[in-house]
Amino acid sequence: MTITDVSPAVRARWLAVFSVSVGTFAIVTSEMLPVGLLTSISATLGVSDGTAGLMMSAPGLVAAVSAPVLAVTARRLDRRVTLLGLMALLAVADLLGAFAPNHPVMLAARVLTGVSIGGFWAFAAGLGPRLVPERSVGRATSIILSGVSVASVLGVPAGTLISSFAGWRTAFVSVGVLALALLALLAATLPPLPGESPAGAAEPSPRETASPTPKGRSPRLSGPLKVVLVLTGLIVSGHFAAYTYVRPFLEQVSHAGPAFVSAALLLYGAAGVAGNFAAGAWAARNPRPVLITLAALIALSTAALPLAVPPLIMLVVWGLGYGGVGVALQLWIMRSGGGEMGTALFVGAFNVSIAFGSFAGGRIVDGVSLSAVMWAGAALAVAGAGVAGVAGVAGGRGRPIRRRAAPDADAVAGEGREVEGCPV
Repeated sequence: MTITDVSPAVRARWLAVFSVSVGTFAIVTSEMLPVGLLTSISATLGVSDGTAGLMMSAPGLVAAVSAPVLAVTARRLDRRVTLLGLMALLAVADLLGAFAPNHPVMLAARVLTGVSIGGFWAFAAGLGPRLVPERSVGRATSIILSGVSVASVLGVPAGTLISSFAGWRTAFVSVGVLALALLALLAATLPPLPGESPAGAAEPSPRETASPTPKGRSPRLSGPLKVVLVLTGLIVSGHFAAYTYVRPFLEQVSHAGPAFVSAALLLYGAAGVAGNFAAGAWAARNPRPVLITLAALIALSTAALPLAVPPLIMLVVWGLGYGGVGVALQLWIMRSGGGEMGTALFVGAFNVSIAFGSFAGGRIVDGVSLSAVMWAGAALAVAGAGVAGVAGVAGGRGRPIRRRAAPDADAVAGEGREVEGCPV
């Protein structure tokens, strides 16, 4: 990319974008952490694998509530102050979990994690227009949200690797220390980001008023947004019903040792990162066929694992499938024009799906078998592919993504005379 005369102010704004991206990575890594540590934590705290799965359900449910609630109650607060507070809360939650003496204390820590996840994700997703020039909003938003996608596929393997060398408590401490470091980084890089004025919503910029939501349509309840929420419920629930219990499955059904499990999850993570960027490029044109393909890959891999198909191969397929789900759904929701509250609803649906999937999976694991939970995940993924298939061309293509730019970003654009994209 070509950059000319990039000013320190422009570079500072892009540093803020990358800092927020690492922040989204930290919160989602914290959310996913118990997946790779489930058997170790359940043994230490004296609960079953299914009960230990509540460590995934609790923050998911809390995040689903905190996202829209904070979007309303904290709308007048400076976004910088809000994000710093939520990152500090995440550090407290992770460190409390690291030293939890029993399961109730661990669940309390996970509730605090859920508050941080819901609020940080909902506010961070919409910061691109406030940090960079209009021409770079799409790139900045992708970078911010890449923290979610990468954490979803790399956070679990990283935590599992740390646990294999130093124990699960050290994995929690590591993420807590990362949150503290990010607290300092965000404080140093984020500019003031005022919330709404006391009189109501902030005044829109001229470009915002140039592309209003069509009359008679609520952006929160538009047809495309409803489709996204349904797809989120089916695909994400199916994934987490199975993925929450992938380590017990590998150990007890595939008879894999700790070293194999760590390597398999790292391979899954690498495939997921590849799937994330491949799906992002493809879904920019039309998210619908992308989501059909991704759901099919998830269904294929989870259904095949109990049939003694080599687990490494199926985990690669699974990673390729799920790795692209987040970015494809986000691109679809951007086309629905839901704004900050629409994003909050999406974050809520995503986290409800995590909670429901991990909870339902736990009941299947305790009541039926580990193989059965894989087939249940496959069935939900197939249902998601079916919904995407019948959603219609209008839901998949929608209207072009509209980019907003706040006045402070315009000023930075004038200072930096940025020609294209991010100054790297």
